[in-house]
Amino acid sequence: MKTLYFLAAFLLAGLGLQAQTAGQQAKGNYQLAARFSPKKLEKIIFTTNLDPHWLKKTDQFWYQYETTNGKNWYVVDPATKSKRAIFDLDKVAAAITVIVKDPFDAQHLPIENLKFTEDEKSVQFEVKSSVDVVKKDRIDKKAADSLEKKTHYFQYNLATRQLTELKDYQKPKRKPMWASISPDQKFIIFAKNFNLYWMDKANYEKALKNEKDSTIVEHQLTKDGVEFYSYGGDSNGETNVEQEKNKNNRKPTFVLWSPDSKQFMLTRTDSRKVKDLWVIHNTAAGRPALETYKYQMPGEKEAPIREMVLFNFAEKTHKKINTAAFKDQEVSVWPAPAKQSSRDDEFRPNVWHGTANKVYFTRTSRDLKKIDVCVLDIPAGTVKPLIEERFNTYVEVSRVGLVNGGNEMIHWSERDGWGHFYLYDGNGKLKNQITSGPFHTEELVAIDEKARVLYFSANGREAKEDPYFMHLYRINFDGSGLKLLNKGDFDHNMSLSDSRRYFVDNFSRVNTVPAAALYDNNGKKVMDLEKSDFSRLMTTGYKFPEPFKVKADDGVTDLYGVMYKPYDFDSTKKYPIIQYIYPGPQTEAVNKAFSRGMDRVDRLAQLGFIVITVGNRGGHPARSKWYHTYGYGNLRDYGLADKKAAVEQLADEHPYIDANRVGITGHSGGGFMSTAAMLVYPDFFKVAVSGAGNHENNIYNRWWSEKHHGVKEVITAKGDTTFQYSIDKNPDLAKNLKGRLLLTHGDVDNNVHPANTIRMANALMKANKRFDFVMMPGQRHGYGDMTEYSFWMTADYFTKYLLGDFSQPVDITEINRDLEQNNKAGTGARRATPEDEE
Repeated sequence: MKTLYFLAAFLLAGLGLQAQTAGQQAKGNYQLAARFSPKKLEKIIFTTNLDPHWLKKTDQFWYQYETTNGKNWYVVDPATKSKRAIFDLDKVAAAITVIVKDPFDAQHLPIENLKFTEDEKSVQFEVKSSVDVVKKDRIDKKAADSLEKKTHYFQYNLATRQLTELKDYQKPKRKPMWASISPDQKFIIFAKNFNLYWMDKANYEKALKNEKDSTIVEHQLTKDGVEFYSYGGDSNGETNVEQEKNKNNRKPTFVLWSPDSKQFMLTRTDSRKVKDLWVIHNTAAGRPALETYKYQMPGEKEAPIREMVLFNFAEKTHKKINTAAFKDQEVSVWPAPAKQSSRDDEFRPNVWHGTANKVYFTRTSRDLKKIDVCVLDIPAGTVKPLIEERFNTYVEVSRVGLVNGGNEMIHWSERDGWGHFYLYDGNGKLKNQITSGPFHTEELVAIDEKARVLYFSANGREAKEDPYFMHLYRINFDGSGLKLLNKGDFDHNMSLSDSRRYFVDNFSRVNTVPAAALYDNNGKKVMDLEKSDFSRLMTTGYKFPEPFKVKADDGVTDLYGVMYKPYDFDSTKKYPIIQYIYPGPQTEAVNKAFSRGMDRVDRLAQLGFIVITVGNRGGHPARSKWYHTYGYGNLRDYGLADKKAAVEQLADEHPYIDANRVGITGHSGGGFMSTAAMLVYPDFFKVAVSGAGNHENNIYNRWWSEKHHGVKEVITAKGDTTFQYSIDKNPDLAKNLKGRLLLTHGDVDNNVHPANTIRMANALMKANKRFDFVMMPGQRHGYGDMTEYSFWMTADYFTKYLLGDFSQPVDITEINRDLEQNNKAGTGARRATPEDEE
């Protein structure tokens, strides 16, 4: 008996030892994960994407670049292959210190809003001082927010390198959201009380100083606008109380002007029959506040009605354009492409795509199987369909390229199973296909009308590369002379000058340091520009992730992914594996270039996991049309088998991956997919954290659900058209749950309504399942200021149920230790730039 007892004890100990050596970690490495918070990354990762500001008079451009030595500003002249610093930072810092009376040095020079002067011989910029002043044009000068830091304005001559303070400089006022300004800047259009109004420039300048100025003269253009059938001024995002309070304010309307400022066009929507939806702002001051908005769900017959309305501003008349072709059709007018050199302009008008007499637009059937590219002939008042696209799944197009004012057109289509460009004459007759082959063209970058050359971006053409890597190409209109302009096994991000003579190329992979170079339009490198400074990042122990390729569940289709390991990785251990997922079909959650956004991948891995992202059939438009539409008609389940197959193949290849401890997480579509994975493959996926998931796509928005899943158009013998929609939902499988599931959702999510997750919870409760559910108070779809809290909640869940570590205290110390406990706003972080938010 004693022998049997000893043997049993020995076997149990052996099993425990086996489990431990198999990688059962006692603790999640919270300390390592905390070192890579977004705020900490701001101080160790600097510029990773060179953002050129092209000038108007030449091919020169300027850019700002930051390293561990601080920020610097450069101007590049491609013609002379030269790059030089705009400032002598030491001298400029000293000069600014003398004027502002605050201390600055070369490494800490808070230059803001830099731009070139009109003659491009000087730059202007701003510097804020520590002195408080009353805001200009402030009516109530005693209000709590009446003070601001004094701003000093400077001009710096590039040739003489002399700095001058602009003491009497009047900074142009920022354009209000409600103002739509004509290209000649003489007139301003806006919405008010559901109708259109206009004012002249003199009254607009009054409004810039004081919007409540009673002497402002406004002129009413329309009188038939009513709520939900208005000419602009929709109140989406406002509570009912806010809508009532702001109902008489000037509001924006999206109009597109003719190039000569004589006419403009807008799309008016009649959504009076579209059903209401609501969210409740539970954290609003005082009583919880109701937000009501229009929201059409898949299959509902109450659709918004789109109307194109053309205004003759000179005559103050307007008319509705007859665009009718399909029931419940969508109509979309293209804006004209913007020039690269206009980005720093104080004023950038919204101009329609076309000429003074022609406007190009699309009309799309509700089932998205039919799209017409049309032109409106304004003098004749007629609409002509130029190009018709028809497909058995959904059709996608992009803005048509106009050659010589529309005498010819360059059109993008997937009609042969790949995205390619086609040349048409001005009447819509096909002349020839420009690009062809098993690769995907992405964007029409520029057209050289004189040389008859098209510049475009594309992926999947270069052998032995990740097929998602983007490149820039040129090709003649007749399809000859195709040329790759930026070679290199990287994902490329390009900016072509308006002259089309030069382009800046940013390039990297997930496992390389980002760099930038300048090329000419024949693909010859002019000069290297920058390479990101990762010196501080590397001192943290950071290690690049590892790209991989596996087969889809069909054993044929290649899938591409990225593996993220703990930086203290030990190949002798076994690690749980977590998939961060997004199902597509519009994108896959797989980085191709280096990304500073580490929360859902690198950072999560540091707790003691292998984290992967991988594509799936049906996940991305940048491959074949077959790949992109694989999930059509099966929107819940289409990507799950591929996710499972990827883990199985990686576990077979890498002994450190424990295929018995598989987690999965995602947000929005990824929230929907991660829960579906737990229910469709309950014995494989063990733990999931699902954020803001559209678990019932029958109550998500019509456009996404009907497009990617499909809606059936039914025409009766009498000619009446209806639409039928049916889809599998996550709650239908609630009885299958076996693992641990955390559901989260923002309570004021007006994109994916909270009812999606509440219904999922309801089904799980009725199935007598244990699970976890957290409502994020006051949060929209993206969780806003609770993003960091959401990360640590996710980290805790996987640490508990994949590692077995339940040692977390009530306080999230990883957040608290970075907060200054002095009742002041934090001052330690470097000020974020737009590039930080990429």
